[in-house]
Amino acid sequence: MAGSTDSSTKTMGVLTLGGLVAVTAYTVALGSNGWLWFGWVVLGLITLAMIVLKTG
Repeated sequence: MAGSTDSSTKTMGVLTLGGLVAVTAYTVALGSNGWLWFGWVVLGLITLAMIVLKTG
């Protein structure tokens, strides 16, 4: 079925959103950290690749 995702892709999505919340909270509380944002972008790209490969 096109557009469906398995549990690992959903888990990655939840981790990516949770990571965004955590990095944003860290930035607000303690100031920006480029490595945290870089890590979140890498996680987001991996998640996006998983979604594209599952739906493609």
